[in-house]
Amino acid sequence: MAKSENPPRGAAVAERFAQWASALKDDAIPASVRDTALRALIDHAGLTVSARGEPYVRAIVDTWDQAGPCTAFGHSTGFDMAGAALINGTAAHGEDYDDTFEGSPMHASAVVIPAVLAAGERFGLSGADVLRGMVVGTELMCRMAIVAPTAQHRAGFHPTAVAGALGAAAGVAAALRMKDSEITDALGIAGSFASGIIEYLAEGTWTKRIHPGWAAQSGIRAALLARGGFLGPRTVFEGEHGFFFAFGVGQIKPDMTRITADLGEDWHCGRIAFKPYACGTMVQPFIDCAVRLAGQGIPVDRIKSVLCKVGEGTVHRLWEPLTEKRRPTTPYSAKFSVPFGVAVGLLDRAAGLSQFTEERITAADILDLTVKVSYEIDPADEYPRNYTGTVIVTLDDGQKFEAHQPYLRGGVKETLEMEEILTKFRANCAFGGWGADKAEELAEAAADLFSAPDLGRLKAFRC
Repeated sequence: MAKSENPPRGAAVAERFAQWASALKDDAIPASVRDTALRALIDHAGLTVSARGEPYVRAIVDTWDQAGPCTAFGHSTGFDMAGAALINGTAAHGEDYDDTFEGSPMHASAVVIPAVLAAGERFGLSGADVLRGMVVGTELMCRMAIVAPTAQHRAGFHPTAVAGALGAAAGVAAALRMKDSEITDALGIAGSFASGIIEYLAEGTWTKRIHPGWAAQSGIRAALLARGGFLGPRTVFEGEHGFFFAFGVGQIKPDMTRITADLGEDWHCGRIAFKPYACGTMVQPFIDCAVRLAGQGIPVDRIKSVLCKVGEGTVHRLWEPLTEKRRPTTPYSAKFSVPFGVAVGLLDRAAGLSQFTEERITAADILDLTVKVSYEIDPADEYPRNYTGTVIVTLDDGQKFEAHQPYLRGGVKETLEMEEILTKFRANCAFGGWGADKAEELAEAAADLFSAPDLGRLKAFRC
């Protein structure tokens, strides 16, 4: 949009979203959205503990030199806001076990929750402030995901990373109850902080893991700069050089109405999807198929071939280069490999944190099977609107067995209820080395957080 065509004051997309966010009343948040936010908070907390000792988290903790009043779950010292947000965001997303969004993959909680919690501890905010910030920031990221689905990936960017800076800025600004003009500036500033390329796909290196944490601390800084009077472009979304121009491709036209349509009535943040498996979102339906086929007693040693029917838009991330996907060089690379996911589903009937290890990616039974897994593009596949999976196993005598998963389990069509989230939370805390008592203490603190007068209880989890 050329400068002469800029919208009237108050009518830019960021301004309209900011007007809604600043006016949002606590009692206007539906109970169902609050419930989803609580499940997200508990899931997030368990994930941060599960990864607290992982090398990629230790690399951040050991090199961060700013102490402060904010908690990084499972670490003994306090950090400044940026440090706590970076560590928690990285740990939550590090194993790709965190929640996502079905309209187009977006890991909002790993960005928004650590940013809002850090700001909450630093500025003495209440649990109600935290809830407000969580739903505003998550709502924005979910809506940004469906403005131009697949465009960021096609342009070489990680949607969570680039949208996350704006989502965190909105969440922190809403938690701090900033004015609408300040929220607009925060979004404009965050647009210049947005970053995160997807070259990690080449060899399964660590940069994707840090994207949510980096976005979280960027959003905090953007919000505080705006509160201090720093100005940002109000046309950050729709402008001639705005977000969807910088992080998009020409053939996918953005629909900006998705950001503001029915705000406060249609809550996208209430439809986030919780993952049952510790790997990439689009791999999950194929694992469901493999587990189901394994339950039929298929003799794995007699499998001749495994064919997966896939959406074209998933091929470059989950199937290419095929040699890497069939023999992942790192456990992280294995998380974005359908051949590996199908193999552990057939052999282990599971795909938790214990499946994505150095030992498992080099196991002979896995590698004997991954080389037999191939794909075929299905023109009828609904990706990115829906995440499905079809797996066809052919035995050495020609017998065929087929399974189809018609949606992402854990999403709106079959969500993970609170008891399932708590089971996952406890397993993640145990994986991170915590005893059952400490895990239950954290679960109780999270359950009470939205009604707490402050976040003082979080200090108990610096251990």
